[in-house]
Parts: sequence; structure tokens; C-alpha cells
Amino acid sequence: MAEYDMIVVGGGPAGYVAAIRAGQLGKKVAVVEMDRAGGTCLNWGCIPTKSLLKNAEVYQTIKHHAGDFGLKVEGLTYEWDKVIGRSRKVADRLAGGIEMLFKKNKVDYLRGEAEIPQAGTVVVTANDGKKTEHKAAKILIATGVVSREMPGFPFNGKSVIGSRQAMVLENQPKEIIIIGAGAIGIEFAYFFNAFGTKVTVVEMMPNILPVEDTEVSQALEKSLAKQGIKILTETKVDKAETTNKGVCLTVSGKANEVLEADIALVAIGVSPLMPKGVKLETDAKGYLKTDDRYETSVKGIYGAGDIIGPPWLAHVASYEAVQCVEGMFAGAKPKKVSVFPGCTYCQPQVASVGLTERAAKEKGLKFKVGKFPFMASGKALAVGESEGFVKLLVGEKHGEILGAHIIGADATEMIAELGLAITMEATYEEIIATIHAHPTLSEAVHEAAHASQGHAIHF
Repeated sequence: MAEYDMIVVGGGPAGYVAAIRAGQLGKKVAVVEMDRAGGTCLNWGCIPTKSLLKNAEVYQTIKHHAGDFGLKVEGLTYEWDKVIGRSRKVADRLAGGIEMLFKKNKVDYLRGEAEIPQAGTVVVTANDGKKTEHKAAKILIATGVVSREMPGFPFNGKSVIGSRQAMVLENQPKEIIIIGAGAIGIEFAYFFNAFGTKVTVVEMMPNILPVEDTEVSQALEKSLAKQGIKILTETKVDKAETTNKGVCLTVSGKANEVLEADIALVAIGVSPLMPKGVKLETDAKGYLKTDDRYETSVKGIYGAGDIIGPPWLAHVASYEAVQCVEGMFAGAKPKKVSVFPGCTYCQPQVASVGLTERAAKEKGLKFKVGKFPFMASGKALAVGESEGFVKLLVGEKHGEILGAHIIGADATEMIAELGLAITMEATYEEIIATIHAHPTLSEAVHEAAHASQGHAIHF
């Protein structure tokens, strides 16, 4: 038996960050993980998918735009196994890096499945079946989520798959149907389409990326359709079945048809992955309920990350983990998440922070919209990335940034400035007063701030 100040159950972006921060604070910490350090995000989500998407972007650029750069490429081909293999190498390298960080911060790394029979106790079952019991003053549950199956259409690992299986397909499908047009569904739609797979996306809501600003979602839909992706919005799946050839779906709504493909990728959401053991209070959907200090209904047991509910984002999970640990051990008053960026890494990229235009209207807020298109950006034209725009929502009374939305190249890199602006309650005047380097894509943020008051310089 080992005794700790804290045991973390789950080694993903919430779990490993919490453990490292507690280690930095001089606490004796252990992490229990049944897969590998880094969790789903690093091993089967955020990181390897970005590797796949970069492969797709490079291939698409060479295939369709080489001539724009004065390049002549003949006989362009790709090796599917190496496309997939690169993403696995990237994930493996980073997982190894986290294990090194555990050693650096004196965090014990326990491989196996955790059970919490009661507060203060964690039982770990290793792969060989051996059980060990560990004690801790505090336990943090950071077990995350898993892909949600569609009722009556369970995953089989071959013709009906989730995102994890989609990353390691041995053979490239000729046709794929993606059910769900959130960030995961859209990223995989872009990836498979880039390499020539016939892609159909089915979404019940009126727009793809339903949580994003409507104008951005509509612009992305037009772009993806132009790239060759078939998108069926306001369409539901009435019947789904596997066949000898793959899958067959009957859909209705805006579109009424029968769809057939080799594979169906179900990307309709996630379900909580709760550890065995003590009964903890959850919400109606099974996510852990926590108080202002991230403590659950059982004293001494805490929760952070995806397991406590949306938004299901790695950076939010890490934020919550640090807040939770510093509340436990550093005397800080934990903060709940309020302002956070959301990103989708297809091409063009989408990134946002704060309120959408429809949300601002629903709240009855008075605001102005500032928009600047990348086609008017010198840097965007120079690098061949003139698609998209920056859109700012600016409060009328005080001039504060209520929301920011970007669609275009490197949108996910540009959004941090606007997250800081909202956090600091910066106004459009302060953005205008901040000199943005020329030529850069981020100048579009500066111009959008100008545009909100009707005096954009370059548009």
C-alpha cells in the first residue's frame, strides 16, 4: 500500500496536468491510467488528428495549388500507411514526453484500471490482474469521455466506427458517411475527402458546426461543398444498418434518400466514462456534479475535465485541473470556466471565443459587428490563403469585445489574442491602439476592430 496527498484517476489533459501541478507544489502524487499517459486527446484525439489534417493540407496544396506557386508536380501519389503512421509516431513521442514529465515532478505513474471503493482509497488492477491498494487524502477523477454510439447502430470496428477507429484504418475507404457535423465530424470529412474518399455528412441541425456563429458555419459549408464534400443539413437518420458491402442509411428531412458507403463514422457526441466504486452524484446525462471547488458529492473526491460535462475541450480540462489543484493545495479560490476558445482544424480553419451573434441577440445586447475579409489582407494574398474573414462583436455602450469569430488560414493560432481581449475586458479602441505587425494575418483583427466603427483602413 502507498499513501499519497492526491491520486488522479485518468491521465489525459486534466489528469496529467493536475498531477504535474500538484507535484510542482511539493505534493506526493500518483496518476492511474489504463491506456497511456496523455489520454484520448494526445493518443487518440487532438494531437494525432492534427497530424492527419496536416498531411491532408499538404497533399491538397500540392495537388490543387502547386501551379499557383510556380511549381510543377507530376505523378503525385501518397502511401496511406505512412499517412496514418506519421500520426501514431507523433502521439507516441508526446506520450513519452509526459511520462518524462511525471519523473521530473516525482509523480508515480500507475498503469491499470482504477476503482474507488470509498473516499481516500483507490484500488488499481494491472493488466496482469494484480490488484494494489493506495491511500490518498484527496482523489481527483479525470476519466473523460468516450464516443457515443447511435442507438441501434453500435460500433463494430469495421463498417461502423468512432473517431478512434477512424484514425487507424488499415485501408482507405472509397466512400464514407459521417453522422454528425460537429468539430470531429467536420475534421474527418476534410481529411478523408482530401485523399479522394467520397464523403457525405449528415447533420440534424440547420448548420454544420452548430455551436459556431451561423455566418461562419454557412461560409465553411460552402467551402467544403466546393471541395467536393456532400453535406446534408436538417437531415436525420431514420434507419441505419450494416450490409455485406458496408452500411446503408435511410435519411429524411431536407434530404430524403438512401445512402450507402463502405463505412459510417458516428460523431454524434460523447458519453462519460465513470470509474467503478463509490456512488457519486451525477447530472441527468451521467456527468459528475461538482461544487465551486470541483469537489463531488463525496468529500475528498473531486472531478475535472470532460467527466464534469461540456465544453469537452482539452484546454478547458487543463484549466479546470490547475484551478482544482491550486484550490486544494495552494489556498487559491478556484475559478470555473467562463471564456474559452473553440477550434476546428479543417481547411479553412474555424476559431471562436465569446458570444455568437445569435447568442448576443438572444441576450438582448446592443452591439456592432466588425468584419474584415482575408481577401483584403496582403499577407493572406501573399501566402495564397485569401479565404475567410475575421468577425468581431463589439458592445455599443462600452466598446468591449463580446465575441470573436475567425474562418481562414491559421484561425486557430489567431484566436488567443481575442480570448485575452475578452478576459481583460479590452475595447475595440485598445485593439486599434495595439500595433499589429505588417504583413501578418493578425492584421485582420486590427482591421475588424476598425470596421466595427465604420472606418476600416484597407477595406
